[in-house]
Amino acid sequence: MRIPYLLRAGSLCALAAAGAASCLAQQGEDAAGTAGCFACGGFVFFFIAAVVALNVAILIWVARDAKARGMDNAVLWMLVVFFLGIIGLVIYLLARPQGNTIPCPNCGNKKLQASVKCPHCGAGS
Repeated sequence: MRIPYLLRAGSLCALAAAGAASCLAQQGEDAAGTAGCFACGGFVFFFIAAVVALNVAILIWVARDAKARGMDNAVLWMLVVFFLGIIGLVIYLLARPQGNTIPCPNCGNKKLQASVKCPHCGAGS
């Protein structure tokens, strides 16, 4: 599943390299400046894309973890982490119910070891 993403990223890198090579192949004063601007813009684009991907991954993890721990307000915690960033994540980690998560024998989703009912399927242990 991750291979198409890697192929897409590889093709974008190849396209960026081809653009930089074509800029360097031009004669004149503006070729080096154009290539530098192209490379800097590519770096900024990939940096912003990586930050957005990391934020989305953290939000998904918070939602799944809150659901696995039986918290009814997983969306609220996602909003707290979204708007407060790393401070919101620290607040969530301190406020969530502590304990180990284990797979539910009925549905296979994670649940707190101490909980009587699974928050996903409602089956008792």
